Formats: sequence, C-alpha cells, structure tokens
Amino acid sequence: MIKRIPITVGLAVLALLAAHAQQPPPPSQQPPEISTTISGDPGVPPRLAVPDFIAITKDAESIAIAKTLGQVLRDDLEFEREFTFIPKDVMATIPPATSLNDVPFDRWRELNADGVVVGTVEKATGGLRVTLRLFSVRTRQSAFGREYSGSNARLIAHTISDEIHKSQRALEGVARSKITFSSDRDGERMSGTVEQREVKEIYIADYDGENQKRVTVGRTLNITPRWSPDARSIAYTSYRRGEPQIFVSHIYEGTLDELTKGAGSGQNWLPAWSPDGTKVCFGSTRGGGPSQLYVMNKDGSNLRRLTNDRWVNTTPTWSPSGNQIAFVSDRTGNPQIYVIAADGVGQAQRISTAEVYADKPSWSPPPYNEIAYTARTGPGNDIKIVDMATRQVRQITFGEGTNESPTWAANGRHFAFMSTRSGKEQIFTIDRLGKGLKQITKTGNNQQPDWSR
Repeated sequence: MIKRIPITVGLAVLALLAAHAQQPPPPSQQPPEISTTISGDPGVPPRLAVPDFIAITKDAESIAIAKTLGQVLRDDLEFEREFTFIPKDVMATIPPATSLNDVPFDRWRELNADGVVVGTVEKATGGLRVTLRLFSVRTRQSAFGREYSGSNARLIAHTISDEIHKSQRALEGVARSKITFSSDRDGERMSGTVEQREVKEIYIADYDGENQKRVTVGRTLNITPRWSPDARSIAYTSYRRGEPQIFVSHIYEGTLDELTKGAGSGQNWLPAWSPDGTKVCFGSTRGGGPSQLYVMNKDGSNLRRLTNDRWVNTTPTWSPSGNQIAFVSDRTGNPQIYVIAADGVGQAQRISTAEVYADKPSWSPPPYNEIAYTARTGPGNDIKIVDMATRQVRQITFGEGTNESPTWAANGRHFAFMSTRSGKEQIFTIDRLGKGLKQITKTGNNQQPDWSR
C-alpha cells in the first residue's frame, strides 16, 4: 500500500519545480486571421523562412531572447521534417522586418519561400510578450497567428512549434515533451556499502537535451525512471532501503510515494505505467523464486500477480490499448521478448523469434504498432523494431558502440536510447527510420531514458 513521504527539497529540486512553474499560460484563443494552410509545390514539403524574432525593446537582453526564440523554433520545426527551410546564410541576405506589417514578401518569394514566420518579443509584466504570425508568401495572408506570455523563451518557442505543426500539418509535435534518465554525473558514491558503489540519480531534460535538472537527491542508486502518462510524475527503482523498491516522485506537488514496502515485499524494479495512468506493472521477487510480473494500482493497492512460473519475467511495457503487456523472459534460455494479456489469462507469445538475446522492449504509441527493443548483435547490442502486425523486423543501429533501452516519443515518430558510440553511455534521439541522430547528454554516464507523453 502507498506510503507518502515528504521530499527533502534541495536547491536542485526547488529549481526543478520553479522550471515547471514557468510554463506559459495557454495561448490566447484568438483565431488565425485567415484559415489557410501553407503548401509547397506538388509532392514537396512547404519551404519556410524562420528568421530571428524582432526585439521591440532594443536592450541587449531582449535582442538575445529574440535570437533564442528564432533559433529554438527553427530547430523544433526541423525536428519533425514536415517542412524544408531557407538556410540561415541565405536568410541573412534579406533585410529583416521591423514589425509584423513590413514583411518583404517579394524578397522571400525570390528565394522560393512558401511561408515566412515573423515574431516579435517585448518585456512585459511578469515576463515576455511574444506575437507570432506565419504568413503565406504567395497570398501575403496570415495562416497562423497567436500571442504568448511567459518568462521561459525556450518553452514559448516549443509551444509555437507544436501549435504550428498541429495547425499546418495535423501533427502532434513533441517539442514540449521531456526525457527522464538515470545519471552518475555528480560523481558521488554511496556510503555504508561494501562495494562503495557510485550514486545514480534521476534527471529530466527537455526533448532536445536542454534544461537538464536533477530530480532525486537520495545519494543511492535511483534507476529505470518512467514518466506517468500525464507527465506529472516519475516512477523509478530506488535502493534507498537497501533492496530495490519502487517509488514515485510527483514533480509538481513535491511529494514522494513509496509503492512497494513491508515484510515479504521482496525486491521490486522496472515499473511501467498503464496507458491510462491508473496502474503500474513491475517485476518482483516477492513470494520467493525468480522475478515475476505484478500489477498494482498507482497508489500501491490491489496488487495482483500476472505471471506464475519458474522463469525470470521482467521489464514490462504496456500496449497502447492497455490490454497487453510485452516483457522479457528467459524461459527458452536467453532473454527474449514475449507478450501476454494484461489480465494474465492465456499463454505468453514470443515476439523476438530471430534473436540470440533480446531485452528492454518499448511499445510504440499510435498510429504505429511496433515494439522497439535491444538485440545482441555481436560484442555489443543494437536497436531493432518489430512491426506487430506483420512481424517484420528492421534494424536501426549497426554496431556504433552498444545501443540499448529505446523509448518512444508520444507521436511514435522518434525514440530515445542509450549508446556508447561517443565513449561514455549517453542519451541520443533518432527517428523511427534511423535518421536524424542527435546526442542530448554529454556529462557523466546517462542511461535508461524514458520520453514523456
């Protein structure tokens, strides 16, 4: 049953909570001036120009913020590959607009731009006021327009990107999503243990690797973090009691829940949230013997056993519908991926039929129905993806270091994973076809990422 513990709030956690508090309010509900969609030539993505924003107040800080808004917005829009872009050096040849009313459409048309983003920023009470227009260069009409307020320029840019993708491409962007992971970057070591093991703490970062902040301050092993579906809480495995147990940090509330505790609870690890956020599946040795899968309510109540055999069963991931769970079992020798009904009824079905060793499955969100997983391909591991409808497998990484722990973005178009290709263990993102690789951590060793919804 749940035990709620007040968090000992350090400066890092206060900074984390403050960062969340800086989220801008929803944009004003004013409709776009003209309801239209920017289009390119037939079969070609629209070509956009995204120059730096216009600083209404001309102080150095405002000018720097204007550049940040433009740069972050360009990067966010490029991430989804729904548009092509006028290169920065080419954009520099066009005289910058000084307001929303003097856009040099003729010059942008000469560069074959289909759309141009024009934004202004000025200081206001409580932070910033940002006004944004996406114009059709052909018609000179506004296809998208909003005003934003807040104090976090990067978050405002992320919000603009997601809303442009939704408005213009009917796509749910992920620019406002976050990635959590375990890291030893602080160089701390556990006290009172024979091994003097290194400490690992839970961190979060924006999807692009910026704004990295520490969540836990336990000076112990805190690993395998998993976002709740509402992205307000993180479940993870912690060794703060000695044996591994499952905790949930509620980031906004500043509280901590201990879900597994008490006589006979055994060792518990690798929590996975159900898609509706009401349940958690996890591996446990309670009852003796090897790890078995259990499901409990999000408050630790209504515990029930899902598997009951003599093999190790662990590392669960729920299907998007919530009616199935994929997991890892050694029932045929080496670890392999299996799927079982979420109520435990029926036989488990093996999914990784062509692998010597398979681990750490992650079930994609809609519209795709795929499981990404870690596969042994030689001295190291690589990421593969199996299409659950056809059972066809495609390999994404090819021996550049070892590659593990894939986790999907909310729109199913990208995933994050751990790789040693740069030396230490670092977190990277890549799209589902293996393009657009980006390293998002660089300090210490960083493992076991999970991407928020």
